[in-house]
Amino acid sequence: MPMRILHAANELGQGPRKVCLAIGFFDGVHLGHQQILRQTLTDARQHNGLAVVITFDQHPNTVVAPHRVPPLIYSLPKKLRVIESLGTDALLLIHFDKVFSRLSAEEFIRTLTREFAPTRCICVGANFLFGHRRTGNVDLLRALGKELGFTVHGLASVSLDGKAVSSTRIRERILAGDLDAVSQMLGRSYALCGKVVHGEGLGRQLGFPTANIDCARLALPPGGVYAVQVQVEGRIYPGVLNIGTRPTIQQPVPQLRVEAHLLDFSGDLYDQEVEIAFVEKLRDEQKFASTLELRAQIARDILEAKAKL
Repeated sequence: MPMRILHAANELGQGPRKVCLAIGFFDGVHLGHQQILRQTLTDARQHNGLAVVITFDQHPNTVVAPHRVPPLIYSLPKKLRVIESLGTDALLLIHFDKVFSRLSAEEFIRTLTREFAPTRCICVGANFLFGHRRTGNVDLLRALGKELGFTVHGLASVSLDGKAVSSTRIRERILAGDLDAVSQMLGRSYALCGKVVHGEGLGRQLGFPTANIDCARLALPPGGVYAVQVQVEGRIYPGVLNIGTRPTIQQPVPQLRVEAHLLDFSGDLYDQEVEIAFVEKLRDEQKFASTLELRAQIARDILEAKAKL
């Protein structure tokens, strides 16, 4: 059955079935997150209950520390798809706003377990912090568990190459272009995911129409031109991706753009979410003397991408 997306706990309507909860932001749904989700699923199956993930629609720092919002590994739709693929029964998507940020850690858990009664267990990472001013931790969860009748799993980090796997470490590797390491820590091939938005039509003017991907809040690999595979509605198309500021084009304020030219594709991509898998970097972005030179180079990039793909 598909995972149910809840916006309020009472939408679950589980009746007397016990609920096992996994709580976290889960950006990237990496190997450490997967351990938490697997434990939740195991507990739920043992107790003939439901495995429910609790997560947020935006990074908490967006509200509590706007100057320290990290670039995200995954868009929200991609994160939800990956969590669903792991077998989760339902997911409560909490809107993280100022009102919610003021909720104390204890009040958050008491409310959650009351709304999801009977709650059998709660699974989090060992270093999980939550609630107003991040005063809640695993010790608080265990104390509340003894009172309210649920067990707690505070799971240690997963290590890879002697270092803990974390969303922060994965973001650093994305920015460095070490996408093989990123895929290892994710436990799946890394893909850049975003919605196609309207651009200025420059690619079409050059004879190579591009899909402009909204990646404003995402961690991006280093700028340049890449041979890629683009997934659109379940189908995969070879393509060429440019990450950069288009230095050949005169513009008042250069902006970082992510643009994909799909080979052997015709159709409308606007407002669709696409997944871009990186195959190989072809070259760095460079400034050409004219748009004619740029067009000739794009043609060469496409030929090279076809050979790689």
